[in-house]
Amino acid sequence: MYLRAVHADATIPMLRQLVRSNPLGILTTAIPSEHHPTIQSSHIPFLLDLQDEASETELGVLRGHLARQNRQSKAVINSLEAQHHPFNVLEQEVMVLFNSPVHHYVTPKFYTETKPANGKVVPTWNYAAAQAYGQARIYFDFSSEETTSFLSKQISDLSQYAEESVMGYTGTSTKPSPWKVSDAPPRFIQLLQKNIIGIEIVIDRLEGKFKMSQEMGQGDREGVVNGFQALDSDVGRQMADVVSERGRLKASKAS
Repeated sequence: MYLRAVHADATIPMLRQLVRSNPLGILTTAIPSEHHPTIQSSHIPFLLDLQDEASETELGVLRGHLARQNRQSKAVINSLEAQHHPFNVLEQEVMVLFNSPVHHYVTPKFYTETKPANGKVVPTWNYAAAQAYGQARIYFDFSSEETTSFLSKQISDLSQYAEESVMGYTGTSTKPSPWKVSDAPPRFIQLLQKNIIGIEIVIDRLEGKFKMSQEMGQGDREGVVNGFQALDSDVGRQMADVVSERGRLKASKAS
């Protein structure tokens, strides 16, 4: 990820929150193979586990799962079987990309300070993203208790997180109760588990940025905020809020 200093203002807690707010990551592997593409990517919802939620520096562990029939899964399993690693850890580093859904084209017309002064402005795109890197441990041997235990916990935890945090189902007087894995027939869940593999990534590097017009002067940033607000759309209002937020952060660091 290209990180200009002005856009690299996200702390580790900010990046962890970006991951948790946008759990559908893009898992990318680069595994040399005679039978499968070397570079492969899959969209996977991830959980981010932390030992200390209050930590300012802990990167955490990602947990997810892939369909066993996915070509990426097959390349992963073939590689592990060839290297005979006792803990089924891939030799190659993996990367998971998380994108914020709040992004937008920025027209030069928004730059109300620089454009009238000298015209030296060009279009750009505002967005936020995080990239997590690390070694992946794979749980693919369904005959082992370790794999079945991991997959059972993974499916249950992910369902609970999605039902409660994403859908907002809390079982209160105004919200329905969340769906639970136990609501489905046990035999059905067991059959599904045989068709997935588990992934556990200990993050050793977490990078990210909020590219939200911080490179512009205050006058142009205000023009961007006003321009997005004038779009009178949900995404426009969201963009205006984030640009304002990152602008305040920039100002607080400069003071």
